[in-house]
Amino acid sequence: MQLHGIHHLTAITADARANFRFYSEVLGLRLVKKTVNQDDVSAYHLFYADADGTPGTDLTFFEWPMPRERRGTHSISRTFFRVADAAALDYWRARLDAEGLQASAPVSIGGREGFTFDDPEGQRLGFVADPADPPGTPWAKSPVPAPFQIKGLGPIELSVPRIEPTERFVTLVYNMRKTGAFTREDGITVHVFAMGEGGAAAELHIAEEPHLAPAGQGAGGVHHVAFRAKDAAEYASWVDRYNALGLRSSGPVDRFYFRSLYIREPNGILFEIATDGPGFHADEPKESMGTRLSLPPFLEGRRAEIEAGLAPLAT
Repeated sequence: MQLHGIHHLTAITADARANFRFYSEVLGLRLVKKTVNQDDVSAYHLFYADADGTPGTDLTFFEWPMPRERRGTHSISRTFFRVADAAALDYWRARLDAEGLQASAPVSIGGREGFTFDDPEGQRLGFVADPADPPGTPWAKSPVPAPFQIKGLGPIELSVPRIEPTERFVTLVYNMRKTGAFTREDGITVHVFAMGEGGAAAELHIAEEPHLAPAGQGAGGVHHVAFRAKDAAEYASWVDRYNALGLRSSGPVDRFYFRSLYIREPNGILFEIATDGPGFHADEPKESMGTRLSLPPFLEGRRAEIEAGLAPLAT
């Protein structure tokens, strides 16, 4: 059994309107689904992705009015975007500078050229040049020219105080392969684990940081990372695997746009397995995805109540 890479990553914002502006107007991603947190319908759940909402390109946000994240370990510490090449990195460095955001000096991220930066809310992000991985589908309405658009997510960096428990989990439960390690610019060792066919779109980078206190959830932080199961049959096999290993998980959860299965690994980080389908076009045409509030069928009867509790994303 194999997972097939990053499916999506879900983070937290305290300001959906400012978040929408930055990720759509500055980063040029498409809002492919405007919906609500299915467990807390007072909160937006916004999905940004490529033109088609392809699995592996989704960065999503819950809007919760929380103080800023307290940074620390036991956490997902940085999300990288894949772009085509060094020219794209130069483009993004200049674009971020024009927005008043400071990019790091060039760094090697697991052997790939890139740099890091924070969004206006403190969300830790970065870019890597990676011509080999899946390209994503360019969005014609993006303010970013097609050659420079974000191709998708990966690698995703975690912070743990001890690598051994998390390493055992991802290798023995998920069959990930340890493909190496590198030393970050601050001297921290980062261990690299690959899923499926590998590549940046299918890598976890796990930093061992025993000197840090545990992180505290908040705006600018990450809630969970999800990994790809191609279809319902693979998903059912993962449910069976958790049960056979005696692992405590959420059990099957139907999110309508995909099926989910949640578990906390030994260092407390929330992992999800999510299916590639049905996809974000399950309830609206691809051409108009993200332009209206979408609700799964079991919430549709509460539309008026839910819409009344949400502020507009744009004026």
